[in-house]
Amino acid sequence: MASPVFFIIFSIFLAQVSISSSEILLLRLTHSLSTAQFNNTHHLLKSTTSRSAARHRHHHHRQGQRRQVSLPLSPGSDYTLSFSLGSDSPQTISLYMDTGSDLVWFPCHPFECILCDGEYNPATVANPSPLNLSASAAPVTCKSRACSAAHSALSSSDLCAAARCPLESIETSDCASFSCPPFYYAYGDGSLVARLYSDSLSIPMSSPSLILNNFTFGCANTALGEPIGVAGFGRGILSLPAQLASFSPHLGNQFSYCLVSHSFDASRVRRPSPLILGRRSLDKEKGSHLPDGESEFVYTPMLDNPKHPYFYSVGLEAVSVGNRRIPAPESLRKIDRDGNGGIVVDSGTTFTVLPAELYDSVVGEFTRRMGRARKRASVVEEKTGLSPCYYLGESAGEVARVPAVVLHFGGNSSVALPRKNYLYEFLEGGDDDGKGKGKRKVGCVMVMSGGDLEEGGPAGTLGNYQQQGFEVVYDLEERRVGFARRKCASLWDTLNKRS
Repeated sequence: MASPVFFIIFSIFLAQVSISSSEILLLRLTHSLSTAQFNNTHHLLKSTTSRSAARHRHHHHRQGQRRQVSLPLSPGSDYTLSFSLGSDSPQTISLYMDTGSDLVWFPCHPFECILCDGEYNPATVANPSPLNLSASAAPVTCKSRACSAAHSALSSSDLCAAARCPLESIETSDCASFSCPPFYYAYGDGSLVARLYSDSLSIPMSSPSLILNNFTFGCANTALGEPIGVAGFGRGILSLPAQLASFSPHLGNQFSYCLVSHSFDASRVRRPSPLILGRRSLDKEKGSHLPDGESEFVYTPMLDNPKHPYFYSVGLEAVSVGNRRIPAPESLRKIDRDGNGGIVVDSGTTFTVLPAELYDSVVGEFTRRMGRARKRASVVEEKTGLSPCYYLGESAGEVARVPAVVLHFGGNSSVALPRKNYLYEFLEGGDDDGKGKGKRKVGCVMVMSGGDLEEGGPAGTLGNYQQQGFEVVYDLEERRVGFARRKCASLWDTLNKRS
């Protein structure tokens, strides 16, 4: 059999720690194997590339007035975290973590998921059943700001009419006793209909326990292809960081994660990946001693997107391959008034997606520097959806010919990627057990082409595979995204010792 492949499942254990007089919440992220969903490496990569492409394409869907658009999650990069909901008989349930959307929603009893047969469902691991609303759960009113946000900012009078308020109540803006109408939320290959509620939300196993009163969430009784709820970490007012900021600004205004490099091999991950809510003063780290292989943060400004305000968009100025700097098209550098352009930093997309023009230039230069003697593995490209792929030799000289890749972001910040973040290497051919004769080493570039899409929207996506081995910080107060090379397992050990 081929080497085992797995989903990244984030099981959360929390502790409050004090660093530089600032409290943080440290979340422990761990991996779980899932050999039932994918039977070989080709199957995993093909599914992951398809979902990464779908997620990027859905960035370009033009939102209608009544349609809230988010993004699909990718196999191989599903991050889940656990919450308890309700003040009386609280129920613990796990959700996907997603920086590409701005809503927290739960599957609620009775729950029907249409076309979910055969989809990966961690219910056997984390969710014994859909959420049963507690007696303390209260419907959100149609006049609330949260209701307008869930309905793509419809006016309160429209929402009151949809909630069947009497005309005299609508005219006097007195619809406080009427519930927010159901809303529709669409992902790339799934959707749901939900209602808004508020209740007490707690994060289990924190010390002391973190409880958010009047937490607003979506409760879905019906979904299409979405069996698991989502914890949106995007920039909208319904996201987890936004609601956490209203409770404790220093916890909600900065969060970061540091993904331990895995290369789809569970044996490589021996420590948790830390997810940090709140942060020590980042500026104080400048000039401090850092271990070998680690770096200070470099920051790039967040770009506002008028059509997709919940995205963490930044500008990509260029990509260097070896010593050649390849300028990015204008569409990646800035966002226009119609919401077109920029690159989205996304925890829920596996592989980075670039516009066709830049992708062709990058892979063309990469292939040139790999050398003409390096044969393209076209059969592997067809099986995995990744391109280009090359047959690699084992000699030190051939290894050295793999060119370096650097991403140049706005704000004069450059991020040099480790080789394993952009070239995935595995054995191909021969027997299926990974040990038989006839195996050849293959390397595939982990960057994808987004094509020449004409509908507009973000021009690129920075996937989580390229973010491995970096602490990626979302600084909402300073409106910037930061990257720092880290030994993520050691960072967990360091922070955990201080708890």
